[in-house]
Amino acid sequence: MVPPVVVVTGAASGIGRATAELYAERGYRVVAVDVNEYGLKELAARDGEAFATLVGDVSSEAVNNAMVRLALQRFGRLDAAVLNAGIGGAGPLESAGALDRFDRVLAVNVRGVAAGIRASVPALRAVGGGSIVVTSSISGLRGDPGVWGYNASKAASINLVRAAALDYASENIRINAIAPGGAITAMTAGVLADPETAAVLTARIPLLRWSDAREQAEVIWFLTSPAASFITGVTLPVDGGIIASTGILPPPGRPGE
Repeated sequence: MVPPVVVVTGAASGIGRATAELYAERGYRVVAVDVNEYGLKELAARDGEAFATLVGDVSSEAVNNAMVRLALQRFGRLDAAVLNAGIGGAGPLESAGALDRFDRVLAVNVRGVAAGIRASVPALRAVGGGSIVVTSSISGLRGDPGVWGYNASKAASINLVRAAALDYASENIRINAIAPGGAITAMTAGVLADPETAAVLTARIPLLRWSDAREQAEVIWFLTSPAASFITGVTLPVDGGIIASTGILPPPGRPGE
């Protein structure tokens, strides 16, 4: 029996790394893509048979085409794509260079998703359908102070998922997204390094803790699995209950209550 195959972008660390490892553990062959060559080498060292790696920037259409080509050449098929790569940034809206930095955020977080879908669809079609999962963010569902560029890019990725899901549903290609919130990743590590700040932010999460990357990966797994066979066009918050609240009143059970 030919093992199923998944492409994972942003696979060198965080949610992408946890996702790549989870799929390999469950019998998939994995094409891992990232700009971080060292991180990919570390990942591939775990199991040279399960992993193929590609160093590249997902904002490039050529890199997206290459990752799918690698899946087909090395493993013979493609069953799922996890378009996880993303960056933050842009800085204050009126700061020097803000729009140039915004262009870069959009290139990775939105163009990279569009290019990944475009590259993956023909290979998924060839096996009778498959699944694509995009890592968005609850910042695409709500506003955050100071990160307008990231918020805008993640909101765009969510509506891109909705529209693309409609375009390909009749071909049995399902496209969904997760919206992490309160997840421990390289992007949040700097903030969490300060205990006082970490405590304040944690108190805003109804489950009173941050998720680890594996918890996010498990939801990605679910969305590509047969258990989610009638789900498409959905963005699933994986946030410990953050966006369930209006934010006006603190949830019960806060420290000191």
